[in-house]
Amino acid sequence: MLPVLALAGFFWGAPLAAGTLPEIEYAYPDQSVWTTKVTPQGEPDNPLLRLAESLFAQAGIPWRGRAYPAARMFNALQDGTAQFSLLVKAPRLQECCLLSRAPVVGTELRAYRRASVPPIATEADLAGKRIIVIRGYSYAGLRDFIADSRNGVESHAAGTHEEAFAMLERGRADYLLDYAGPATEVLAAHPVGDLRYTVLSRLDVHLVLVKTYPDAQKVLDRLEAIAAALDKREIIGLSPRP
Repeated sequence: MLPVLALAGFFWGAPLAAGTLPEIEYAYPDQSVWTTKVTPQGEPDNPLLRLAESLFAQAGIPWRGRAYPAARMFNALQDGTAQFSLLVKAPRLQECCLLSRAPVVGTELRAYRRASVPPIATEADLAGKRIIVIRGYSYAGLRDFIADSRNGVESHAAGTHEEAFAMLERGRADYLLDYAGPATEVLAAHPVGDLRYTVLSRLDVHLVLVKTYPDAQKVLDRLEAIAAALDKREIIGLSPRP
């Protein structure tokens, strides 16, 4: 098997001298689906920054990271202010960006409930239910279904993951929508007895590179080859799935 850098060089063509590629700005959401932890500056401790650091270090590409509110993040990619991200496939990215063929990492959107409450497994199952959501999340478009009065969803918004699980424990609603990483952290610190969950969807994250970056397809191929050889779960610090 070729070493990572040799493999990357195969996709790239000829090796490039350091500093020949322009700096990349990695735009990421200012609300994390991965963790509840924050940096000393009060920003989400985005574990994908560690993955980006490994990718760009091996590719020899200078970069910086910047957190954006979700709508501004997409705008930054569309207008070229930012050149890179790690995101799920979204229709808004199709015109402005190239996406890796394979996802590099993923997470789960879960519907938590007490054991006495029937499980739900699809978006349609939410109709007519009482659910808890966390402010700021679009839930990959699921908020539109929740907000549509025709679906009869009674939603209760929580400001934090901790508050959301406390509301579920008190019986404020029957279901809580949360992502695997933050939920696992909260429940490790404050377990809720008799709790169950089902997976509503899996969010597969792809490398995203704007089409206007020099030799964008070759650069993306290079990054994807490097990503394929990395121990991504170790870099990101994800715990094994239960």
